[in-house]
Amino acid sequence: MNSSKHWPWRALFVSRVLSHAFSTTPTPSPTFPLKHVTRSNFDSALLELRSQVQAADFVAIDMEMTGVTSAPWRESFECDRFDIRYLKVKDSAEKFAVLQFGVCPFRWDSLKQSFIAHPHNFFVFPRQEVQLDGPSYEFLCQTTSMDFLAKYQFDFNACINEGVSYLSREQEDEARKRLKSLYGDQLTNASHDFGGNMDLPLVRVADVLFSERMKKRLSEWRDELLQHRVAGPQDPGASSELNQQFQTVFFNMRPALSLNGFTSHQLSLIRMVTRKHFKDLAYVRFSGEGSSQEFVVYTDSESDKERLMEEVKKEHHRRAEMKINAAVGFRHVIDLLSSENKLIVGHNCILDIAHIHSKFLGPLPSSAEEFVSCINKYFPNIIDTKILLNAEYTLQRQMKKSSTSLSKAFSLLCPEIAHGFKSKVLSSQPCVKIEVHVDDMRSSDWNSGAKHEAGYDAFMTGCVFAQACSHLGIDFHIHSPSKNLAQNEKLQKHMNLLYLSWINGDIINLRTGNRSTELMGFNNIRKRFPQIVFKNIVLIWGFPSKLKPSVIRECMCKTLGPTSVISICRMDQTAVFVQFSKSELVSDFLMLKESLEQTIDAISVLHPLAQLLEGGNTRAASYETYKEICASPVSKVLFADQAEAVGIKWKTESVPSNLEESQENNNLHLENASDTAEAIEKTKIGKTEDVVNDSSNKQVTFDEIIDSILKAEKIRRTTNL
Repeated sequence: MNSSKHWPWRALFVSRVLSHAFSTTPTPSPTFPLKHVTRSNFDSALLELRSQVQAADFVAIDMEMTGVTSAPWRESFECDRFDIRYLKVKDSAEKFAVLQFGVCPFRWDSLKQSFIAHPHNFFVFPRQEVQLDGPSYEFLCQTTSMDFLAKYQFDFNACINEGVSYLSREQEDEARKRLKSLYGDQLTNASHDFGGNMDLPLVRVADVLFSERMKKRLSEWRDELLQHRVAGPQDPGASSELNQQFQTVFFNMRPALSLNGFTSHQLSLIRMVTRKHFKDLAYVRFSGEGSSQEFVVYTDSESDKERLMEEVKKEHHRRAEMKINAAVGFRHVIDLLSSENKLIVGHNCILDIAHIHSKFLGPLPSSAEEFVSCINKYFPNIIDTKILLNAEYTLQRQMKKSSTSLSKAFSLLCPEIAHGFKSKVLSSQPCVKIEVHVDDMRSSDWNSGAKHEAGYDAFMTGCVFAQACSHLGIDFHIHSPSKNLAQNEKLQKHMNLLYLSWINGDIINLRTGNRSTELMGFNNIRKRFPQIVFKNIVLIWGFPSKLKPSVIRECMCKTLGPTSVISICRMDQTAVFVQFSKSELVSDFLMLKESLEQTIDAISVLHPLAQLLEGGNTRAASYETYKEICASPVSKVLFADQAEAVGIKWKTESVPSNLEESQENNNLHLENASDTAEAIEKTKIGKTEDVVNDSSNKQVTFDEIIDSILKAEKIRRTTNL
């Protein structure tokens, strides 16, 4: 009875408890900025990062760039071949700059049973700190990319004014060779100064008077030193300005005159006077931070003078070495990641890796095979989380088969961090805890409060990877720090595979440089597109801009048959790809186009291709010409302008007929050896006239006329071979 009376209160209590337990009400998550690194704190940040990377299980990276594509036709197309996709990635990495570089080491803490993440956001700017051969740095800015950065409050002032500069390995080698050559010459130079040993001709009276005056002043100063006096009586005629220009100091433990307020020409005269008239004085120019200072130094003997100059040269060399080391800048971070041989994790990161090569290693090679060989040498273990998410059914199911963009993956796989609250729903799905450390601040549900910063995107990438590993069955709770995560058998099949293009799923294997097998997620994508056969593709550009792809298809089909064209892909307003159903149609089209352009008659004017050839600027070529154009470093917005800038002047590329057709035509030619070239030409003309003029033949169509012209043209070309 009593229990029945208390039942409503107990039910209410249990209901409240369960409601609280399963509540997803947002609770405030700690918000503090990630570690921003500029020139002012780079050295200390690098020191901390070194120990964090050394202890890390993997390191996630990300970048913010000034752009992605230098022209619309540099976009990735379905008709792009594997090697051309690499050339487009290469062009992007060479033409655009990296403004932010995110680095986030992740270390598994067995005591806390969570990953410890250290997100770093490096501002990077290609400032030229040392003299190198060639022009200063140049890069492109894509308006959409810059607008995107500005939208998310990117600090352009901090980047330009305080961004960490860098030298690639090749640039550093060049700078050190330059330094070695410069100081090697100085060590063998008989003169005792850095300004040359050519005497200036004293052609002006002012130069003669100034030289004599300096000779007198240096002589007086030396005599005062020899008499062990710190400062002798001043010349009554000497002005206070002269006293300010000469100051007695010590240089390398030797008495010296510091020369101030002189012009470069006057300093040259003082150098000449010192060398010609004072055996115990040495002229020294010493470069400091952003400036240089000239001294006249007293030496006890000739051997002392030699020692002094040797000391000065060594100090110059030491400072120049320090300047080069400082100019290496952010590349010290890249060297750190490479030397520690850590697993590098990125998201859709082929462009990031290409930028690393271009900016910090050296110029990108011309082929994908050479590129992967170099990358594999410095970074043998790379995982692309986009590959991971698309390759595993378990992860696709977890992603609910939605977009595999970084933000979407982070939201679905890491909801507690992404949405800033702790869900108290009891989940059967594995969840990896991640704690963020930024200087003295700690948080297990951290949010930086800033989106699309390279450092935070690197953190997101690492979180997605950790959760993906957990879903794949990698148990970090029994993970030993001594084990290399890159060697885990469940990750091996995804290791060193990067998307060369997301559009059609082209994957490059960084171990071999070859195109890898398709992932399961791309069968559906490829079904939407016809199969690409590159030898069946012809490239057309320079046609009238008013023509649409549908009109071009119609022209082609009227000429070569209704099923001759499989697809047309438009690059920009000046160029298209046309894929034919058969490879021989490529040469047929190119031959017919050339023939029509060389003939001005009623047939050529009424020909279906006349609309395509209108204006006389239409060019056409096989697919290999497209590769030649893409490989050029020239950058033009329109493809037609790019082709002209590359140097392609002809209207139609000459393409030899295939071997089978050539053999058949050669056999025909041998069997009819009595036919001469003149007879064949008459036959061609006669056949054409017969078809056109025979009005009684009502079955003849326009296509048959064109076919007869085409066949005759082939015979003529075969005969002329």
